[in-house]
Amino acid sequence: MSRKNTILVVDDDKGHRTMLKTLLSGWGYGVTEADDGSIAIQTAREDPFDLVLMDIRMIKVSGLEALSQIKAYNPAIPIIIMTAYSSVETAVEALKKGAYDYLTKPLDFDELRLTMERAMDHTHLKEENRLLRASLGEKFDRRNIIGNSSGMIYLFETIAQVAPSEVTVLITGESGTGKELIAGAIHYNSERKDGPFVKVNCAALTETLLESELFGHEKGSFTGAHRRKEGQFSLANGGTLLLDEVSEMPLSMQVKLLRVIQEREFTRVGGEEVIRVDVRIIAATNKDLTAEIATGRFREDLFYRLNVVPLNMPPLRERKDDIPLLAQHFLKSFAEKNRKTIKGFTPQAMDRLLRYDWPGNVRELMNAIERTVVLSRADYVDEPDLPPLILEHAGTQIPGPKPQDLPADLPLEEVEKASILKTLGSAGGNKSEAARRLGITRKTLHKKLKKYGVMP
Repeated sequence: MSRKNTILVVDDDKGHRTMLKTLLSGWGYGVTEADDGSIAIQTAREDPFDLVLMDIRMIKVSGLEALSQIKAYNPAIPIIIMTAYSSVETAVEALKKGAYDYLTKPLDFDELRLTMERAMDHTHLKEENRLLRASLGEKFDRRNIIGNSSGMIYLFETIAQVAPSEVTVLITGESGTGKELIAGAIHYNSERKDGPFVKVNCAALTETLLESELFGHEKGSFTGAHRRKEGQFSLANGGTLLLDEVSEMPLSMQVKLLRVIQEREFTRVGGEEVIRVDVRIIAATNKDLTAEIATGRFREDLFYRLNVVPLNMPPLRERKDDIPLLAQHFLKSFAEKNRKTIKGFTPQAMDRLLRYDWPGNVRELMNAIERTVVLSRADYVDEPDLPPLILEHAGTQIPGPKPQDLPADLPLEEVEKASILKTLGSAGGNKSEAARRLGITRKTLHKKLKKYGVMP
């Protein structure tokens, strides 16, 4: 038996809301009601819906504001706006904010049913996909960096400023966040873009092999050195050298690297010839180098040489606004690769992706989408198509303290404070994400934190 499609009806007119519930239930839909935009926003976050049918004029939070926030959380949900005020300007604004369509009251029931059916056939995703592909400028799209969250926009702006220079850059971030893509974006948008872009994984080689890999060696310099080998510094001459996982470099090699950065010259292993190179260095690591310095595992002077311009790649759990963009990008890529015609995600599937914390970051999301594409048989990815791990851990409850975690007779303000602090902690200190989970604005969260003395 197929699943019953569910509709969220949002209208502050109880009589009109009741009429719609009766009508839609008669058409075979499951119906949930909300009498204000604020309740609609919260309800849409707690439960996935196939469609939202929403009035535009409401007392507390308008339909336009609710539309913006629901779309920001889950762009896959089609929203139909309805109003008794036939205004072209309002209609255009609603469509710009992502509404699927705009209907005027009194509703034409035949038109309503047809519009809803079309929306739930996912025709709205065709335009959505076009917007996703165009969401980044051409400058970075060719390097496959996807994102429009505030953290990524700041990162793009910094890259645009840094790329044309010759400055050394240190890229930090958890494994799987895409540090190598950032390094590539810097290179391919620099004056060195026509030169080589060479990558070395410092964690993958022993100390002896790493020295030979970076600087090369002369014939006979050690057992097995049957001929001269050019090092990666030589191969990167005129271009960019990425030192990935630089924190894993042995201390003795750190001394030699520091000299190359300072002097722009080196000698091959077993050689005496001084070789000068013109190489821009970008380093990347998933570790806190200041902590590595404190334990004596990383040289402080090398850190300052590498950390001229630091760039931090935020983890995916702190930029969940980018998940729909990334998921659609990977879906399109893997669908083409596997000769499939999958067009997008159902709202329920996207809701699951948004609720998962992605400890493996973008790499984990990419692998999950590839598996999903290979095993999916329908035109749209639905919940059951997703990996079991995501379905298992992407719960439907908003994080926060459970009643049993709090003592009895606790003042309401203390309960609110505990909820806010726990949610902020679970969001990794990200205030925007914590506000989203709490169902309040970032400005409101800021005021409450200030009230409770958590921040100045």
